[in-house]
Amino acid sequence: MFERLFRYPSVLARHRQGPLAEDREEFLQHCADQGMAHGTLLRIARELLVIARQIDAVAEALVTPRQIEVAADRWARRQRRRGRSTGSRWSRELFVNVATNWLRFLGRLETTEPVRSAHRPLIESFAADLLEARGLSAYTIRARCWHTEAFLTWLSAQNRSMAAVTLEDVDAFLQRRGQDGWCRVSVAACAGALRSFFRYAEQRGRCTVGLAAGIAGPRVFKEEGVPVGPDWADVQRLIGDACGERARDIRDRAILMLFALYGFRSGEVAGLRLDDVNWAQDRIELSRPKQRRHQVYPLLPSVGEAILRYVQQTRPRSACREIFLTLRAPFRPLTAGGLYHVVSSRLNALGIRSLRRGPHALRHACAGRLVAQGLSLKEIGDHLGHHSAYTTRIYAKVDLGGLREVAQFSLGGLL
Repeated sequence: MFERLFRYPSVLARHRQGPLAEDREEFLQHCADQGMAHGTLLRIARELLVIARQIDAVAEALVTPRQIEVAADRWARRQRRRGRSTGSRWSRELFVNVATNWLRFLGRLETTEPVRSAHRPLIESFAADLLEARGLSAYTIRARCWHTEAFLTWLSAQNRSMAAVTLEDVDAFLQRRGQDGWCRVSVAACAGALRSFFRYAEQRGRCTVGLAAGIAGPRVFKEEGVPVGPDWADVQRLIGDACGERARDIRDRAILMLFALYGFRSGEVAGLRLDDVNWAQDRIELSRPKQRRHQVYPLLPSVGEAILRYVQQTRPRSACREIFLTLRAPFRPLTAGGLYHVVSSRLNALGIRSLRRGPHALRHACAGRLVAQGLSLKEIGDHLGHHSAYTTRIYAKVDLGGLREVAQFSLGGLL
């Protein structure tokens, strides 16, 4: 591996004769297999030689994160004294990052198990009940457990126990959420999660009976459910802006079309795999974690062409089966957060105004477009993967054209 990176005999000899040469070369080969660029490999190789000299990483000895930090500080100060760096931050961060990854790869990094909170067993038991008795989706269970764990952590900080918890404690926690800037919808969701938890806790005698029934979140008005996506003209402009030849444009165009034309959720696009696209039958088989089922969609020619172009031209070589990967090595599947950045950054760049800035904004725009085309709520709900028409009904509020026709209709002699 060293021969591929260094041409000058003196430089090559320095890396070959340095400490832990075989371990460094093995890690560089691993980085190359991950698709890292030549320049990145050069930077890592140079830093590895420094790290091997600065850290006492003798065979079979474990290195602690604290040892890495001390060595990084020492090296950063040395670079600054020599005038090779105006500040120590960049040198330190590079040292710590490369050293941590290298030692973890070699199995020589000493790690400590995270401290297990006292209420973690109760959270896990609650999650199991939501899955086995209620049959809720993994996403819903994760959200409810997150709200519950936050409350129990706050409760412990108040020196209060589960056995002595009162409605006043729950109200104080919800009020604190509102003071932290949470909107009414978010606070109401938190109240619903706590109501579910205390219902479970009451059945097992962990708290006072009647707490669940007394938990009331803020009132959420019907109009707050109106979709808040961009206009369809702005969606078309957004997709059209991703028609360039850059790798980012090619990838993002396929992603934006899946959000806007199919109304997929961010988690559904992130989990979309190469095997889910049936090119022979022009179909997409989508896994819907929220409903725990699969749904088949026809593969639109424009979407198929966008995905195929990305896969053939710019998708990095990777063992990952997910379709959409990061643009830089190490290549890994895009997360929901990464997909949010794809949409929000492009909306901001074009100056498109929308209350929502992420993938869900395009899902709302997709639903609004289907309403404008005259599809029924049942058809729209099936397309979006809704479990019931009750969820889809909010999109009926956005058909402003239809409302204008109603307003212009003359009742004549009926008045």
